[in-house]
Order: sequence, then structure tokens, then C-alpha cells
Amino acid sequence: MDMNEDLLCSITGQQADFEDSCRNFQVDERAEAEMADSVPLIGTELYSSLNTQKIGLLRSEQNFSMGIAGSIFVGLVGAGLWAAITVVTGWKIGYMALAIGTGVGITMQFLGKGIDQKFGIVGAIIAVLSCVLGNFFSIMGYISNQEGISYIDTLMYFDYSYTFDLLVETAHLMDLLFYSLAGFGGYKLAFRRLNQLEVAELGKR
Repeated sequence: MDMNEDLLCSITGQQADFEDSCRNFQVDERAEAEMADSVPLIGTELYSSLNTQKIGLLRSEQNFSMGIAGSIFVGLVGAGLWAAITVVTGWKIGYMALAIGTGVGITMQFLGKGIDQKFGIVGAIIAVLSCVLGNFFSIMGYISNQEGISYIDTLMYFDYSYTFDLLVETAHLMDLLFYSLAGFGGYKLAFRRLNQLEVAELGKR
């Protein structure tokens, strides 16, 4: 900054005399590497760092429906694994809830490419519901073993009007912790992340 000349180029000592690109500009590879390794910006950090045009560009790349579809699929797979491990071991493993939340959140992040709040909220909801479903599948597995009937028959002939009562009756205090872990992962990881280099590259699109 020069009080008489306004902003001056540190290379030429003159005011900018180009429109699109500067012939004197050279990329500082070390600075570029530092920007690439910088802590990614997410959510409100992105909003405060970008102008309206760049935010609009990122929003145009969002795919909410794809993010939801992919997250539901991952959540269902996670619920099935949760149930299988619980029935086989006889224990509810809390790390499974964190794994489900992480899987759902990362899927939402990469398929949805979202920066808006709704991506995190839906990611958290899908993660928590996946854990509830995993608990339900686990209970069905216990019933199947106890009654000596196949798992498919158990699912087919169960009276689903008792689903809520069954979940409440078999609930434990630790379940709230598991659901919280899943919801946190589903929310926190659902947002698109951009480092400083990627933010800078937005202006070149």
C-alpha cells in the first residue's frame, strides 16, 4: 500500500497494468504447498472466507438428493453390520455407532458436496436412524435365535405395531451415547471441505 499511489505490485513497484493475467507473476511453490496442507475450511468458515460469487459457485455444485441417497445406503449397510456384530458377540459395541456416523457423514460430504446447514442436519438424522435400525435388527436376531426360526421369517411375521414399545423396553442409557456419537459424526463430516489453495482456485473457474 502506497498512500499516494494506492496498491502497488511488490515485483514491479507499479500499479497493476493487466486485466486477466500478469506476465511477471511466478508461483511460490512453497506457499502453494502450505496452502494445500492448510486446515480445511467448512461451514461458517467458508461463508466468512468467500465472496458471494464463490459461494454461489459452490452451491451450484451441491447435490442434496445424491448425498441423501448415498448416505441412506451406507446407513443401511452400517445398520446390518451393527446387528450382525451385536448378535454374534452379544455386545453393543459403541465404536460401531461412531463408524456409522463417520460413514454417513463422509458419504454425504463427497456425494452431496454441500456447504449449507441442511447437509449436516440430514447427515445427523440418517446416522441416528441407522443406529436405531441397527438396534432393531439386533433384537430381531435375538428373537430369531431364541425362537429357533429363520431371521427372514422373524422379520416377516413380527407385528411392527410393537416396534416403538420394543425399542423403548430394550433401550439402555448407553444407547443415548451411541446415538450422540453417530449424530455428531453424521453432522460434522457432512460438509464440503476446502483448503486455502482450493479456495484460491475457485476464482480461476
